[in-house]
Amino acid sequence: MPKAKLPRKSTNIDMTAMCDVAFLLLTFFMLATKFKPEEPVVVTTPSSISEIPLPDNDIMLLTVDKKGRIFFSIDNKIKRKELIESVNDDRKLGLTEQDINRFAIGPSIGIPFNRLKSFLSMPPDEQAEVNVTAPGVPVDTSVLSPDNELAQWIKSARYTNPKLRICIKADGEAAYPHVKKIINTLEGYKIFKFNLITNMKAAPPGTAAFEERQKMASAE
Repeated sequence: MPKAKLPRKSTNIDMTAMCDVAFLLLTFFMLATKFKPEEPVVVTTPSSISEIPLPDNDIMLLTVDKKGRIFFSIDNKIKRKELIESVNDDRKLGLTEQDINRFAIGPSIGIPFNRLKSFLSMPPDEQAEVNVTAPGVPVDTSVLSPDNELAQWIKSARYTNPKLRICIKADGEAAYPHVKKIINTLEGYKIFKFNLITNMKAAPPGTAAFEERQKMASAE
């Protein structure tokens, strides 16, 4: 008895649902992605064998370039707005709502308070040019000194966001006294815990850290 041949039909898969999921995921990542803020100066950090990771959010970043200039920034845009409103009230800077909004989405600050208003009124490209020759945030060894404007930034930032983790990112060629002024300022507010940002390097052979990593590697 002859076998009946069934007609061949092309496979048709409805991709509508998959396309919807793909666009939903794309939209989610676009909205949830946290872009790295632009850094005003290039800093080459020293090397270290420490493996302690930095937190992903709620960071106060204090950058020190090779010239010893200090730049201040926090990562949370909402808290940045609360911060500048607090500083504006304390220092009577006369900032407008537009200035405050520009600070909230702007780069790190490396200028004195008396130049902040004019700095915020500039477009981003001019701000980048100013940062090349900016003197940095004024700092002193005492938090009580009126010349220590970094103390004001730190105090106001911690008031608006007590969860802030403080990170110091210093260039490997920066003189230690410049970093020491920051540490003295933190100590003036009884802040003894902070992170130093470094580049990762291998532990030297023969050290305790090297032996510990060898044991961890063999266990895996």
